[in-house]
Amino acid sequence: MDLVARYLDHVRFEKRLAERTVTLYSLDLEKLTDYAAQANVALDEVQSTHIRRWVAQMHSGGRSGRGIALILSGWRGFYVWLGRQGLVTSNPVQDVRAPKAPKPLPKALSVDDAVQLAEYQAAPDAADPWLECRDAALVELLYGCGLRVGELVGLDVQAGAQAKGWIDFDGGEAHVLGKGSKRRSVPVGGKALEAMHAWVAVRDQGLTPATAEQTAMFIGRNGTRLTAQAVWQRLRQRSLKAGLSTPVHPHMLRHSFASHVLQSSQDLRGVQELLGHANITTTQVYTRLDFQHLAQAYDAAHPRARKK
Repeated sequence: MDLVARYLDHVRFEKRLAERTVTLYSLDLEKLTDYAAQANVALDEVQSTHIRRWVAQMHSGGRSGRGIALILSGWRGFYVWLGRQGLVTSNPVQDVRAPKAPKPLPKALSVDDAVQLAEYQAAPDAADPWLECRDAALVELLYGCGLRVGELVGLDVQAGAQAKGWIDFDGGEAHVLGKGSKRRSVPVGGKALEAMHAWVAVRDQGLTPATAEQTAMFIGRNGTRLTAQAVWQRLRQRSLKAGLSTPVHPHMLRHSFASHVLQSSQDLRGVQELLGHANITTTQVYTRLDFQHLAQAYDAAHPRARKK
């Protein structure tokens, strides 16, 4: 029995892996066998140089980094087993890594779509005024300050030793507790302050005798602190009602905030501080987003941008 068949029996009967998994291992090892045959080398004589060459071939052939990583995982397990059988002295796949997959750009709204969402107002006879007031404030803070949803729902009505975050109405700032328990202050624009003043004026209508001491800035109809999941649901509903083609989630508004500030200011360090990123490389993704915006404008406007 050849080495591949013995290994597949091992994972099927001794490790008791699912038949689907065994089938995938079989396909991966069939590919390995084909590569080895083309290189005129036995499976137990394969070296790291061979593996790297085959990875390059798969990558140039269009296979994704994730797909290559899964194949390498299957090959690596095979050579671990060969080592335990005393058939190889080293694992040629051990230090070989798949090409990194390009990170997708964060999704951001256009300026027009962001403003359309922020300015949306439901018909008075078709909405709960209390919920409308609260949801309008949610949108203004998420887009106007670039807050994370966790920072948003962590806001309290008043500053205090136990408060994770609060709004300084006089100073026009939001004080939040971000990742790594790091505090930062973010300017709150005029529209967001206006929406927050309107919300604070009606917030207490949602309290009950049991929740009268509730300190959360944003609460639900039951008087308890609003959850991140509830914000996601309300924002999705509101964006569709506002006529946007894509449902909006809180982090999309954070991305939109960062992208639009960067497009206008070109101040990457400033955007880093506003977002609370510990490392500038995290913020640099928005330079790609900004360039994408410029490239789209160029393609749409320049007569020599692309072939007709």
